Amino acid sequence: MPLTDAIEHVLADPWRVFFAGYAIHFLRYLVLAGGAWVLFYVLFRRAMTARKIQPGRPAATQIRREVALSVISFAIFAAVGVLTVALQRRGWLMLYYNVNDYGWGYFALSLVALVLIHDAWFYWTHRLMHWRPLFRHVHAVHHRSHNPSPWAAFSFHPVEALIHAIVFPLVVIVMPVHLYVAGLWLLYMTIMNVGGHLGYELLPHGFARHRLLGWHNTTVHHDMHHSHVGCNFSLYFNLWDRLMGTNHADYLDAVDAVTEPPRTPEEVLCPAHTDDPSPTRAAS
Repeated sequence: MPLTDAIEHVLADPWRVFFAGYAIHFLRYLVLAGGAWVLFYVLFRRAMTARKIQPGRPAATQIRREVALSVISFAIFAAVGVLTVALQRRGWLMLYYNVNDYGWGYFALSLVALVLIHDAWFYWTHRLMHWRPLFRHVHAVHHRSHNPSPWAAFSFHPVEALIHAIVFPLVVIVMPVHLYVAGLWLLYMTIMNVGGHLGYELLPHGFARHRLLGWHNTTVHHDMHHSHVGCNFSLYFNLWDRLMGTNHADYLDAVDAVTEPPRTPEEVLCPAHTDDPSPTRAAS
């Protein structure tokens, strides 16, 4: 069966849409979050010790809670997928399948636009969820992971999961989006979400202070949101936090501290002298 026919077969039935969507969300979580856990918490745990942002290893009870909440979140995501397909079939959305309808240039621009729109949506809805009544009843569930693990990437209250998922059909009401653009966005979003909860900083020293690269968020950025709560609300880029003054005051220093290259044995044993090396004139 050709790919387009297979997709059409799935889209023709709401239950097939739900289960296919659920499988896609679960598999990307299993591969990316599970792969990150195996790499950094099992295989290379000792080698990566210096890059661990917070001390300690997440407890088994925390991991079980994160996975259980994520499994529920995927059901919400899949249900929003069913809604999206239903709206598309009624002609209310602009999801398309043929790249030639708008060309490759629009394909690329729409991906950038979708990421930027989602970045703004995430920042402002995230700040809204820190309003005390919403935080207590909704977002606090996610913040139970004070020292997050990759499994926390989607450990949301169902209301929060709905807030995160509903952005896609809202965007496609006003902007044509190719099915593969949606897939690429989901992949990037998952990588950033898993990375933000990784617990280890992988980016090089100086990244956060770089004039251009520093606009992209680091793992330390979101990790500090979990440890300090009232700061660092953005997802992909450091744009909205800078504009609104919500970066933690010590963010850049925290990135520097965890990415500082280890000193050589010579530097440890013979630290550089900062005193004036010129000889002292003997007293006459």
